[in-house]
Amino acid sequence: MNTAVIDPAFWRGRRVMLTGHTGFKGAWLGLLLHRLGAEVLGFSLPPPTTPSLFDLAGVGADLRTVTGDVRDAAALAAAVRDFAPEVLLHMAAQSVVLDSYADPLGTYSTNVMGTANLLEAVRRAGLTRPLALVNVTTDKVYHNQRWLWSYRENEALGGRDPYSNSKACSELVTQSFVASFFPPERRAEHGVAVASARAGNVIGGGDWTPHQLVPAIIAAAQAGQPVALRNPAGVRPWQHVLDCLHGYLGLAERLVREPQQAAGDWNFGPPSDEVVTVAQVAEGVARHWALSPAWTPAPGERPPEEPELRLDCSKAARLLGWRCRLATPQALDWVAQWHLRHQAGEGARQICLDQIDAFLAHLGLEAPR
Repeated sequence: MNTAVIDPAFWRGRRVMLTGHTGFKGAWLGLLLHRLGAEVLGFSLPPPTTPSLFDLAGVGADLRTVTGDVRDAAALAAAVRDFAPEVLLHMAAQSVVLDSYADPLGTYSTNVMGTANLLEAVRRAGLTRPLALVNVTTDKVYHNQRWLWSYRENEALGGRDPYSNSKACSELVTQSFVASFFPPERRAEHGVAVASARAGNVIGGGDWTPHQLVPAIIAAAQAGQPVALRNPAGVRPWQHVLDCLHGYLGLAERLVREPQQAAGDWNFGPPSDEVVTVAQVAEGVARHWALSPAWTPAPGERPPEEPELRLDCSKAARLLGWRCRLATPQALDWVAQWHLRHQAGEGARQICLDQIDAFLAHLGLEAPR
């Protein structure tokens, strides 16, 4: 049975622009869009890690790349104007919480002014066809009240650390541009439909981002060591990267087809009763290396982190038909299997394509050939 919120025929030949396509999530999205037959332009700095999934999986061969910084307004404007996308997915960001403490100004300039530059580029591009724009932010945009129930899209924005706060600011910038320049009641004039995607914690194979949980677990497991955890009791809405990207594409597709209904803010994450602790994530991955204990408490002083975060994703379920197709234990298995295959010498590209095809089969879809 087809349970997908995307139609492969919609994406075939569709002009799609990605910012941040050289990052972990962007590389997976580039591969998925290529599999669906889209025509893709990526705008990004070089890959942020060595190794990187973008390089190992040869993502650059599947799309056109413009190397640039979203803080460079002129370069970004030229890319939008020259490519004239039909769908624009804005993922470029400084996305690491710990790095935001070390470089708050760099975090704000990328995450806030980068978003403003992109929206201004769209405003001035003189596009002759409608555009669906999805601003990818984070589940951490909410003002965390440290309560037990889940955050809905109409909760107050906030964020204590510079990363979370800068992403909340990015949402406010987006809301201002929509109200000032892209109001829905005048869409016939400007042709732009805008939505924000707030995703839970994304996991998947091929992530080497520093200071992130799953890359640290994998590195420790491959070395035969327990991972040192800063916050083992922390609760987060973990989801596989392909589930998350399925939500982004489903939202973008709906923005094109039904802009009035799809504009606005959307949560993407697992059901509230499926969220697990940081320690459980470590144990779920490390068991594939027969490692016990899987973790140990990190020594020394730890930066402040929110103890718990849950998302209410009922809006996406009800209005888009989206939900996580991979339960958290299965998502952890897919991550471990990716790295076990890569550790055994298999190519990153083939592993990714195999998992993409398996995921599409979960949705009842057949990958285009």
